[in-house]
Amino acid sequence: MNVEIERKFLVKNNNFKQESYNKTYIKQGYLNSDEKRVVRVRITDTEAFITIKGKSNKKGTTRFEWEKSISVLDAQQLLLLSEPTLIEKTRFYVKKGNHTYEIDEFLGDNLGLIVAEIELNSEDENFEKPTWLGKEVTGDLKYYNSRISKHPFKNWM
Repeated sequence: MNVEIERKFLVKNNNFKQESYNKTYIKQGYLNSDEKRVVRVRITDTEAFITIKGKSNKKGTTRFEWEKSISVLDAQQLLLLSEPTLIEKTRFYVKKGNHTYEIDEFLGDNLGLIVAEIELNSEDENFEKPTWLGKEVTGDLKYYNSRISKHPFKNWM
């Protein structure tokens, strides 16, 4: 079984951009965003994927994840079937120790929201925390991309 173990954090400032070794534009939508599973379609600068994620464990750190590469054309057509609203973001990659942080700077209706994720090999694995890393939001459903697509950041205030 494919399992993803990850932790999420808010980001305090833009200092991570100076440390970033790469970035990519992402557009994604959800074909299904049920609480027990989500089906996501994602297009990056050059690739496309369909992903199914299961419900997270109680801590919010671990869940089933299955992902397959698909053609960009197929992904564009599937995005037309997606639930409202599409997510657009720039993803920055920052290497810290043995790990890589993926920092999503959201665009459009979610402008101003910046979330960092780190994938781990185990739930209790130690990792380096950079100074720009803020409050941990692992397991907080409002920071799941599938939830953000339905409840954009601009409406949180």
